Amino acid sequence: MIDSLSQRLVPDELWALVEPLIPPARERPQGGGRARTDPRAVFTAVVFVLTSGCAWRHLPPSFGVSVPTAHRTFTEWTEAGLWRQLHRAVLDELDGRGLIDWSRAVLDGASVRAKGGGLTGPSPVDRGKPGSKIHVLSDRAGLPLTVGISAANTHDSHALKPLINALPAIRSRRGPRHRKPAKLHADKAYDIPALRDWLHQRRILPRIARKGIESRDTLGKHRWVIERAIAWLFGYRRLTIRYERKAGHYLAFLTLAASITCYKKLTK
Repeated sequence: MIDSLSQRLVPDELWALVEPLIPPARERPQGGGRARTDPRAVFTAVVFVLTSGCAWRHLPPSFGVSVPTAHRTFTEWTEAGLWRQLHRAVLDELDGRGLIDWSRAVLDGASVRAKGGGLTGPSPVDRGKPGSKIHVLSDRAGLPLTVGISAANTHDSHALKPLINALPAIRSRRGPRHRKPAKLHADKAYDIPALRDWLHQRRILPRIARKGIESRDTLGKHRWVIERAIAWLFGYRRLTIRYERKAGHYLAFLTLAASITCYKKLTK
């Protein structure tokens, strides 16, 4: 049963993308120690925590990974930047097959309740309770290209530049690598002249709802895809409430969720 579950969580095709990116195990200064746990078993355990939302201490022993080993390795891989590398590898595969639509990108954010830790703040949509906010930039079809987090009381507009700047050079089917979308759609929270000027300088056409002129529904025929993308991400139950005290750990889960969401496009 667990073999079937593991295969479903991490198919061979996904593992083929992950395996070359796994960082080498840290060496103990004193030498010795146990043999390294199978990296695929650890990765599968991390995916299980992400999808099920279970606490680390409730990780089923049938995965063949102890709780301390799974959490320690997750931390090591997070510090090594594995999750962002995986996201880029999946995007390379997608764009190499012409499956990313760069004609427009869509940007939005969503609040999530947090138990505490860095990058939390009083949530304006949850009676001032501690919370964080996820920020997502997707392509025209809703594939998450970059993700980020902030405190819940951070204005959405502060995420625009970091998310655009975080776009890696993605391998294209032919010609130079893709680095930016042609247009950017967003609601009126991002209607700031300096941001419009910044986008124009980068030859990205801003399609942002104007305050006092257009309602947020004006761009609805384009913006619904980002709402669907955020819904896809919140389908990974570990993201619905932020339990991680370390902001980097929550971002790691968010980036892994974005990677798997994009990977599913490859299998269709």
